[in-house]
Amino acid sequence: MAVKIDKKIKGYAVVTPEDKAKAVQADAVPRAVAEAELPTADVIQMHERIERPEVLIGSTYKIKSPLVEHAMYVTINDIVLNAGSEHEQRRPFEIFINSKSMDHFQWIVALTRIMSAVFRKGGDVTFLVEEMKAVFDPKGGYFKAGGVYMPSLVAELGMIVEDHLKSIGMIHDPEMSPERRALIAEKRRAFEERSKKNAEISVAGEMGGALVAPAHEEDIEVTGDGASFPPSATMCHKCSNKAVVIMDGCATCLNCGYSKCG
Repeated sequence: MAVKIDKKIKGYAVVTPEDKAKAVQADAVPRAVAEAELPTADVIQMHERIERPEVLIGSTYKIKSPLVEHAMYVTINDIVLNAGSEHEQRRPFEIFINSKSMDHFQWIVALTRIMSAVFRKGGDVTFLVEEMKAVFDPKGGYFKAGGVYMPSLVAELGMIVEDHLKSIGMIHDPEMSPERRALIAEKRRAFEERSKKNAEISVAGEMGGALVAPAHEEDIEVTGDGASFPPSATMCHKCSNKAVVIMDGCATCLNCGYSKCG
């Protein structure tokens, strides 16, 4: 491309490729200097180089399983990062499991050390919950108080970790839609009305001399979450609660609303 020169030429110099390289180097700012001049938020994230404070806050949970003779006590301690700032967050730092029973001592110690190491690594540690809840005991699981099925002792430990992570805000339950809540409430109300009606029919049969089972309105079992289900209910494979009853010839869960009939 030609360039027209309108002014008088007073001097000239030949620029070589070496001269251009030197000019670029002189104008370039070292990367370390440029990054140091950038504004920083000074937000501390969880990582393995964070030293353990003298005092940690935590919670202790009790497990009473039929698989072990004595109760187990699970303690999860948390560290508070960026305390007093808008970036304050609470993260799990270590876990301990204590019990009088020594039958499972070796694998419990190994499990707690590995989990504590994962906690201190930082990042998303919620994957531990699903991995532990997917462990099944070859001898069979058990029902904990409230009718919730536990496939193994490790799975119940995973549920405790899940509850703790929910309490510190690392896991959030999916919100149930108002329509689904209304459907569950309607099914529970229909089941209670049917139970009362059956009880009244039994009373009428006894008074008339018919051979009818004595009146007995089915007792309601209250779970640890405050929900109530009849003791004769079976386990729901979707929410693992003993809340499935037969309504109009169809198995229906009174906890999550699942139904084989759709």
